[in-house]
Amino acid sequence: MLSEAFCDSPSILVAKALTGSWRTNPPPPEISESEFDRVAPLLLGSGAAALGWRRLAHSNLHPSTYNDFQQAYRLLALQDSIHESEIRKIFSLLRASGIEPVLVKGWAIARSYPETVLRPFGDMDIFVLPEQHALAQSVLSRPEAKGLWFDLHKKFEEFPGGNAEELFERSRLVKLGDYDVRVMSEEDHFALLSIHMLRHGAWRPLWLCDIGAALETRAASFDWQICLGRNNRRAKWITCAIGLAREFLGARVNNDEIESRSRELPGWLVQTMLKQWESPFATNQPPMSYPEPMKKYLRNPLGVWEGIRVRWPDPIKATIDLGWAFNGLPRFPVQISHCIARTFKFFSGLTEKSNII
Repeated sequence: MLSEAFCDSPSILVAKALTGSWRTNPPPPEISESEFDRVAPLLLGSGAAALGWRRLAHSNLHPSTYNDFQQAYRLLALQDSIHESEIRKIFSLLRASGIEPVLVKGWAIARSYPETVLRPFGDMDIFVLPEQHALAQSVLSRPEAKGLWFDLHKKFEEFPGGNAEELFERSRLVKLGDYDVRVMSEEDHFALLSIHMLRHGAWRPLWLCDIGAALETRAASFDWQICLGRNNRRAKWITCAIGLAREFLGARVNNDEIESRSRELPGWLVQTMLKQWESPFATNQPPMSYPEPMKKYLRNPLGVWEGIRVRWPDPIKATIDLGWAFNGLPRFPVQISHCIARTFKFFSGLTEKSNII
């Protein structure tokens, strides 16, 4: 499955450093101290610092970057308590106005780790029913909510045509200390985590650790039919996410049928993810990786090609955005189609604005 170019690549060393890192007792790392130092910047800069520290703390390794990981863990521990108080505050503000929010990703998946500090997060993803969205926006624009970082959702791209009421009905209450917080059902949340990771090109190793943690801590009552849904293409996306976590991070599937399906991994999917992991930093991802707005390139016709070049989609994102199948066919036609669709949307937007003016 792997070409020789990846056999000793930084991405493979990142995978070795993070294998089983979400477990209470992670396995001994199959990586040397010098190799750990080699990928330390990738772990520290991509959100996996606490997991890197956990691997070191449960091993005999003492690389030169040992103190860097220890200090990063301590800082994240301080931030973790702040984030938890912010979650309480945002839930209290919304509930005081008769809105019942659902927390997604972030702390909701951090619960699957032995310590929530192992899964750092920035803003909070909050889901509310569509009819409550406008009121929720109003509540969270008040002075009391100043300083809270959040994304407010009334729907998710990961559930195209999905019923918001069904997602809410399947949600459940869990404990944050002595406080009740509502989160998605395990099945819906696993589907969202898997497709969200793929929609963003699987560039962040931490996201694949989320898949491993969610897999290994799911309840015995977990319903794969609900998780995979009725759309075969979407189900294949999810089983491929599982396959990546199993293949590269040693995640235990503990379900013969799902494990068998997860082994059907397209080569282009694996190659793209590993290429992303060679430089897994947010600044390398769109839109932050775009040096100039596309409109600026229109002043110079030759510049349009440069604008297209820097916006060329990775195969994973292009496939997910277009809703196409994960199979062994070449991805170049998919990427071309994605570019054409985005170009049409861009010029349509310009036309609509000119008509308004």
